[in-house]
Amino acid sequence: MVEEGRPAPDFSLLTDTGETLTLSSLRGSSVVLYFYPKDDTPGCTAQACGIRDVWDEFERTGAVVLGVSPDSPKKHVKFREKYGLPFALLSDEQHAVAEAYGTWVEKSMYGKTYMGMERSTFVIDADGNVKKIMRKVKPVEHADDVLAALA
Repeated sequence: MVEEGRPAPDFSLLTDTGETLTLSSLRGSSVVLYFYPKDDTPGCTAQACGIRDVWDEFERTGAVVLGVSPDSPKKHVKFREKYGLPFALLSDEQHAVAEAYGTWVEKSMYGKTYMGMERSTFVIDADGNVKKIMRKVKPVEHADDVLAALA
């Protein structure tokens, strides 16, 4: 299980541009790794656009922001272009990274249970250690909460 103060699990995933990104390649920078259920849905759009709307503040922190969902790189491209998102979206179609971070969980809707992505964020410091874990984040408050954690 991922814990604050411990090394963040390394991974390699495809970005929305089709390139492979490895977490350990970002050492030296803080990383905001946020997991979300699905592109172009109300909560996920609010969450992503919330970051976009205060992007200048994120840039001032020097942090790299990465959104992760089970959607394909092709879907990520459409989502990113539609909303003008200034950060990379990573495709975790097999949900291996979500499982490593404990965000692939049993969920329930209308009396049915299923496996899905828990909206969670991990702030990782420049040394690759988990500085802050935020579980079940609220999309509208997410950007402000993350900026506070980066301060």
